[in-house]
Amino acid sequence: MCDISGRICLVTGSSRGIGKALARALGRAGANVIINGRTEERVHETVKELRQEGIQAEGKPFDVTDSEVSRRCVDDIEKNIGPVHVLVNNAGMTLRTPASDIDDSEWDRIMDVNVKAVFRMSQIVGQYMVARRKGKIIMIASLMSEGARPGILSYTVSKGAVRMMIKGLAVEWGQYNIQVNGIGPGYIETELTEPLRADPEFDAWVRQRTPAGRWGKPDDLEGTALFLASDMSDFVNGQIIYVDGGWLAGL
Repeated sequence: MCDISGRICLVTGSSRGIGKALARALGRAGANVIINGRTEERVHETVKELRQEGIQAEGKPFDVTDSEVSRRCVDDIEKNIGPVHVLVNNAGMTLRTPASDIDDSEWDRIMDVNVKAVFRMSQIVGQYMVARRKGKIIMIASLMSEGARPGILSYTVSKGAVRMMIKGLAVEWGQYNIQVNGIGPGYIETELTEPLRADPEFDAWVRQRTPAGRWGKPDDLEGTALFLASDMSDFVNGQIIYVDGGWLAGL
């Protein structure tokens, strides 16, 4: 039931980090993965790497914050590669700024990437899924979809919005056999969290606060992604599965 052979999976922000790990997992399960990112060179390097592993992969570099370009690229995928069966909305960003110092440009940038672009990609791909009466949309949420931490208010607000977007789309599109769910990673070892891991005090806090006693790895998210992309999750809708080593359980 976890076989997704032949399905086309578009993973945004998948030229590195968590997105790359999820694309690799879906590809190993038989999917044709579409690698996306803003940097063309990095996208093509990732495609080459995955193909060397025997994974069927295509590259589609574009900026998800540009709605017109996103629509053209999705239209091109649907026309020339095939129907997008699974969309993984992974592209996102964070900025660490005290709430009193956040300016309009930072606020707007976070919301454009983490909220508006996520909705637009869901809408663009979702229109095709609605017409086909079938599809899977997987959002990458966050521990900050449920809680908060000092210094990342704009990120926290954006991930709270993603939480409600999952619920809203699941309620609206469930009638079309479309499942919209999320993965909530805990503290994961990626390039983006490298500065946090390099801080001895923060690193110790994460390890002590997480019942598993360690940072997560991108590979830890693979099983959840495969479950949500496969037929095994056909009656799961509007949910976030937190892969956090037990972090939220300790609140």
